[in-house]
Amino acid sequence: MRGSPDSIAALAGLRVALWGWGREGRAAYAALRAARDWGLGIGDSEDRFPARLTLFCTVAEADEARALGDGALVVETDATAERLSAFDVVVKSPGISPYRPEALAAAECGTRFIGGTALWFAERPDARTICVTGTKGKSTTSALLAHLLRAGGHRTALAGNIGQPLLELLDGEAEFWVIELSSYQTRDVAGSGVQPEVALVTNIFPEHLDWHGSHARYVEDKLSLLTGAKPRIAVLNASDPTLAALSLPDSEVRRFGDAAGWHLRGDVLWRGDREVLDVRDIPLPGRHNRGNLCGALAAIEVLGLDAVELAPHAATFRPLPHRLQVLGTREGITFVNDSISTTPHASLAALDVFRARRVAILVGGHDRGLDWQAFADGVRAQPPAAIVTMGQNGPRIHALLAGAAGFALRQAVDLADAVAQAESLLAGEGVVLLSPGAPSFGAYRDYAERGRHFAALAGFDPEAIAAIQGMGIG
Repeated sequence: MRGSPDSIAALAGLRVALWGWGREGRAAYAALRAARDWGLGIGDSEDRFPARLTLFCTVAEADEARALGDGALVVETDATAERLSAFDVVVKSPGISPYRPEALAAAECGTRFIGGTALWFAERPDARTICVTGTKGKSTTSALLAHLLRAGGHRTALAGNIGQPLLELLDGEAEFWVIELSSYQTRDVAGSGVQPEVALVTNIFPEHLDWHGSHARYVEDKLSLLTGAKPRIAVLNASDPTLAALSLPDSEVRRFGDAAGWHLRGDVLWRGDREVLDVRDIPLPGRHNRGNLCGALAAIEVLGLDAVELAPHAATFRPLPHRLQVLGTREGITFVNDSISTTPHASLAALDVFRARRVAILVGGHDRGLDWQAFADGVRAQPPAAIVTMGQNGPRIHALLAGAAGFALRQAVDLADAVAQAESLLAGEGVVLLSPGAPSFGAYRDYAERGRHFAALAGFDPEAIAAIQGMGIG
């Protein structure tokens, strides 16, 4: 018996390829390589590991892969529809969209595309999993969950989109598995055939339209964690219109953010009509981040644990880097790194945190065609001191804001120019806020690299601000 549809053993006798050589791709390779060493067999009719395993990757990644010296690994740099169609299963990295023309064409020919997340779930069907997704807040909510569970003495894994692939922890043991999932990975869970114990969704906004192809498909893929995976319990944000309207007949539904459950009233955290905690001293900037605490506590509660008892441990949580991260103050100006912000909604939320200060916000980056009208309306209603646009969509944002009163508007050629202009506009008093509302593609490898560059430009150590604590099992 080969196991569940996406288990590693189920790949025996099939033609299998890898697509992508980032950390997720390397973790998938290591898991398949171990299967060969264990003699599980993947590849031909005699259930042996194939003499060759093909990896499709970029030209830049090819040398690194070849340097492994694995004679069974054949590296190719052109993942055409014809080549992909030669395989029964392609294990792809999350950043590679299954809606790309070559992937769609191969799928029409019978090739199945799965991810490392699906492989892990199929290998660990009995794990107690708390899957967390949402357009924004999923990383903070996941890290909070793990922090609070560990504070209660529970051995807990923190993995997934937050930075450590699940397949790197394939042999790990934990009481609870807190798994952050991007919209690139939620389909994997739905297709694994394994039911998560808990699925927590923070919110749904337009995002990643270039990967998904449309907002409707993004929402469908995101919600597949609920509608396809059918978790035992779904924990949903009651204040999000999409989630509030969702019907899930196959799951028990619990909500946070309303008066009946975990919610905020001013600066106080409540569980129903029970006052629990003053949140002013908790290191979570912004009301939206404190709302993430409500979600984390609601998830802990459905696990059968005492969330009220664990709630005070939020005071010792260390915020994640690149998320409204105060780097420090230099010559009267405070620098805040919110490089994780990749939607206009996130930029508006960041501005709200510093509403009482003079703020110069830096916006713009890779253009995915998102609508910035709500941002324009928001800054007209509550103008910051200055807005500096940059990046590929900078000119489009600048044109939308042109002529608005109440704030200075400038256009920069790059991040360094944007920081310099913002400092000049503030004249020694205020906050330079990097909250781009757009991805970093083109200019940077990812949002973390962009955040580190911002820290360096502001005069701070870029490496000292970058560590995420708590990943893995602890």
